[in-house]
Amino acid sequence: MKSMKEKIDLPLNYAGKLFNSNQKPFLKTYLLDSQKERPLVLICPGGGYNHLSTREAEPVALQMNAMDFHAAVLSYSLAPMEFPAALCDLAEAVSLVRRNAKKWNVDSSSIIVAGFSAGGHLAASLGCFWRSGILQDLLPYKPEETRPNRLLLCYPVITADRRFCHEESIANVLGKNNLDLRDVVSLELHVDDSFPPTFLWHTVSDETVPLENSLFFASALREAKIPFEFHAFERGSHGLALATKETAKSDGSCQEKECCVWPALFRNWLEC
Repeated sequence: MKSMKEKIDLPLNYAGKLFNSNQKPFLKTYLLDSQKERPLVLICPGGGYNHLSTREAEPVALQMNAMDFHAAVLSYSLAPMEFPAALCDLAEAVSLVRRNAKKWNVDSSSIIVAGFSAGGHLAASLGCFWRSGILQDLLPYKPEETRPNRLLLCYPVITADRRFCHEESIANVLGKNNLDLRDVVSLELHVDDSFPPTFLWHTVSDETVPLENSLFFASALREAKIPFEFHAFERGSHGLALATKETAKSDGSCQEKECCVWPALFRNWLEC
């Protein structure tokens, strides 16, 4: 089944506050050509909040299409920027999908935000802050319009704890004028009972974003009694994407047979 692609620009000026960013945010949709309502997976690629990984963008969207889901890829604000620019972009994108659900044949009760690495931090940030003053002061939407129904977090950046964090991502998401807000973006501290059900996976051997990021988050989800599924694979470097030959790096790395099952595990979790 073919997917129809469309690029949709998003605002860069929220509530009169212009955030600095090195690109204009936009959403690229991959909608299946069908009249049947389907879930939509909104993908936030990684890249340390200073670039976007193409390996975690269109190939993942097409994989979601192959699994019978609509998909979209968000190109969000990047450094140099001011917090919460990227978070506003994602909230705007979720609201856009929800407002167009009928037109796009999207099941409005099944909008899943997926994030890889720093994109996982962005996705989890919306899970934490969808009803907070951080967004309500800047966006014209009701909180429930921007809330994801579920999250898919792939080797996510989570903590700002200097022992385990990806320091570049934390510095970039905050911006140079907000470096004192580290606790705000240490997301394991902000999970409550409104957080969406979550599927997350990581590898034990990830040296770039240590496994502790997902361990801390799984613990926070459990404490808040949020439904979740967590897979820790023994082998695999950071940035695996689909972990297949299709999304391997030019040197052939980022292929891991053990990890390439994650889309099937995610689909099974979603459909249970």
